[in-house]
Amino acid sequence: MTALKNIDMAFLPMNLPYTMTPEQVAAAARSFMPKILYPYHFSETDTNKIVSLLKDEKEIEVRIRKMN
Repeated sequence: MTALKNIDMAFLPMNLPYTMTPEQVAAAARSFMPKILYPYHFSETDTNKIVSLLKDEKEIEVRIRKMN
């Protein structure tokens, strides 16, 4: 991921036990700095956690879509 450059939008999965934790998603996003981040596949994971972890990264806009 660190080789990625100029990424406008990223979709990263965030749900244990099969995908990344909010901390891992935040680290991944910081490694390539997308302009917009959509965490997905988060099921019952608290999405406020990823928002909080990336709140100081003004270059990354975190967008959460309501799950139906």
